[in-house]
Amino acid sequence: MFLLRQFPRRQFRRRQFLRSSLASGVSLTAFGRMATAWAGDATAGSTVGYEISRHVPTRLFDGERCWCHPRAGIVTAAGADGGPRVVMTMNTMHLSGSDVFKGMYSLETNDLGEHWTEPQLSDALAPRYEEIDGVRRPVAVSDFWPKWHAASGQLLGTGHTVVYTPDWRVTHPRPRHTSYAVYNPSDSHWNQWRKLEMPADEPFTDAGAGCAQRVDLEDGSILLPFYFRPPEQNSRVAVMRCTFDGQTLRYQEHGNVLTHENETRGLHEPSLAHFGGEFLLTIRNDKLGFVTRSRDGLEFEPIQEWRFDDDEPLGSYNTQQHWVTHTDGLFLVYTRRGANNDHVFRHRAPLFMAQVDPARLRVVRSTERVLVPERGARLGNFGVTRVSPQETWVTVSEWMQPQGVEKYGSDGSVYVARIRWDRPNV
Repeated sequence: MFLLRQFPRRQFRRRQFLRSSLASGVSLTAFGRMATAWAGDATAGSTVGYEISRHVPTRLFDGERCWCHPRAGIVTAAGADGGPRVVMTMNTMHLSGSDVFKGMYSLETNDLGEHWTEPQLSDALAPRYEEIDGVRRPVAVSDFWPKWHAASGQLLGTGHTVVYTPDWRVTHPRPRHTSYAVYNPSDSHWNQWRKLEMPADEPFTDAGAGCAQRVDLEDGSILLPFYFRPPEQNSRVAVMRCTFDGQTLRYQEHGNVLTHENETRGLHEPSLAHFGGEFLLTIRNDKLGFVTRSRDGLEFEPIQEWRFDDDEPLGSYNTQQHWVTHTDGLFLVYTRRGANNDHVFRHRAPLFMAQVDPARLRVVRSTERVLVPERGARLGNFGVTRVSPQETWVTVSEWMQPQGVEKYGSDGSVYVARIRWDRPNV
């Protein structure tokens, strides 16, 4: 089975929220069955029914900051009545610059979202200073994704580092690493973040697994997608196989390198899924979203553009897509053009989900549904968590850039879109 300007460091007072729908003041619910116009055979996947409810456990928009990159993982049997504890991490995004992440926070629920703790600033995941080319520079962890590692019984989060100038500006080129950390359920804190060591003889000085959806194998090894940029070249994508002993993540090998040599920046933010005996990889590019497949999770076919099942382009570009898998169906979560959303930065809202025909690697247009509605702010940075056989969650925040997006109704909300399946996801 595949298991799959710096603000003061103010500590929030820890308390239990009211039920998330009451605490947030909103509980957007969109129940209803998915369209059944398409059904594949047993190999391609069949139509899977589900319901969606949306909750807002927290929000932040004070004109200077908002939340970004909310992603969650579970700790099995650590919640109420033997259920899972869900732990969500997220960065603060400083709106005065581009990708300025000065803090990582964590919050959790022990009762499947009935109550959430307030976000707590994590010292272990905080930026630290390093001497780089003779200059003392801040280095932050971002694009983080926690996921339960069943073989070790640990919640392992992976992401990448962002190196800034002393005045907190992002520059290129820059050194970049895959970052990782382990959660300690006994005190609800994360251990100190570390860097994954990569081969010194490879062009991996600017390489990391930011926003990467990984696959954990039965033997405990990890297939972790990453992207890297050799000097003066476009970014490439590959999948690495790693071992994890509960404390240390170790690189073992990587598969073939996928490239896209044109006037864009190349390939970024890959995410991996396993379905129907194959591994599927979805990839970000400035102009298109791409997809490819593999039998072993390392060696992939040439990339192809994401399209609907009528062969029209999907219209997703310059942001990430991620997978939702069910025993009986494969789904893609994405943003796209053509949804009365020209006012949204890079068309990164609303957030859609649709079933995928895995035989053709096409998105089935008739199954498309809105997971999170558009309110002016972008929703392109999000996570997916299999919480139980009955539920999968998609977590996303309203990224309050550029200035003025709030006029459409956005307020920096963090959404938990709960997908409740009509049959168990085993």
